[in-house]
Amino acid sequence: MNIQQSLRLALKSLASSKMRSFLTMLGIIIGVAAVIIIVSLMSSLTNYVISTFEDMGANLITVNISGRGGNRSVSPEEMQMLALEHPDIIGYISPSLSVRVAAKVGNNNVTLQATGVNEFYDEIKQQTLQAGRSLSFSDVDARSKNCVIGTYLVKELFDGANPLGQTLTVNGFDFTVVGVLEETGNSTASGGDNVLLLPYTTAKQLTGSNVNTYSVSAKTKDTIDATNALLESFLLEKFDSDDYYTLIDQAAIIEELNKLIGMMTTMLVGIAAVSLLVGGIGVMNIMLVSVTERTREIGIRKSLGATPWDILGQFLVEACVTSGIGGLLGIALGMGGGSVIAGLIGIPFTLSVSSILIAFSVSAAIGIGFGFFPARKASRLNPIDALRYD
Repeated sequence: MNIQQSLRLALKSLASSKMRSFLTMLGIIIGVAAVIIIVSLMSSLTNYVISTFEDMGANLITVNISGRGGNRSVSPEEMQMLALEHPDIIGYISPSLSVRVAAKVGNNNVTLQATGVNEFYDEIKQQTLQAGRSLSFSDVDARSKNCVIGTYLVKELFDGANPLGQTLTVNGFDFTVVGVLEETGNSTASGGDNVLLLPYTTAKQLTGSNVNTYSVSAKTKDTIDATNALLESFLLEKFDSDDYYTLIDQAAIIEELNKLIGMMTTMLVGIAAVSLLVGGIGVMNIMLVSVTERTREIGIRKSLGATPWDILGQFLVEACVTSGIGGLLGIALGMGGGSVIAGLIGIPFTLSVSSILIAFSVSAAIGIGFGFFPARKASRLNPIDALRYD
């Protein structure tokens, strides 16, 4: 018997008992769909996290200083000089001074965390402007009361009207809006559009605090390690101990997150694979039932000249067709389910082609592996005993 005949008989057998065939496939369907959904969602989450961090500055290194005070401190001028002395590895350096402020325009007011920065902050954070201009060196040098805001503040304080040139009151001081950042989220209070940027020199006046945080961008991704080493050496020389500062490398965070998500994916796929194992047991059970029900048919075929290999091949093909159809239905369910879930949690869906290939290959292997024992049992039946079977 050739493969074409075996396929035809397998499909005829499945069609003769549709509900039983579907229930047999159900474990395979659920297992394959679960693997595809988990791997695709984890891949989508990884891409989303990487994209978010890259939007914040792929080459970003954050320097936090808790120095000893007195002469043991680092000024913005010293940090800027370091960048000028090493232009081959450092791109830009900006102070980053957080200020809790109350911002008000007319009867509209919000409370938020403003950030004091210099003219390089946009380059470091890779921010783009929707309108107006960025803060300039002259703003920083003159301690001007100019500011750049995000679209959330445009919506909340200016009711969506053009804010450029308008006055914004911050902690009782009047600031002029000179720029609006391009929307990065959905203009909500918890998103990336709730932004108020001030010259860091002006922010120092508002708080009376010194700058203890710096945002540093490496020249390229290839110079991140060199930039880290340079900052480490510079700060260690200043403080004689690494207890007084920390360096937070954006690229290292991304790498650690990738490892963490990878471990979670492996664990969840292992759990989902149990469904495939259960599905394989279901295929084996139903094939054993099928062999028992068709014992007389096997006896007739053997008496007409069918070899044990013909019988083995017929039942193996039937098991593979069962698990293969289940695998295809599982792929369709996994693609649709993954897309829906990704939409519900608000991340772009990335379909993992490798998970589809792996899941379908596993489902086919289950058909061969779990179908072999029933097929072998059928091929070894004695034709005389099979013909007598009721």
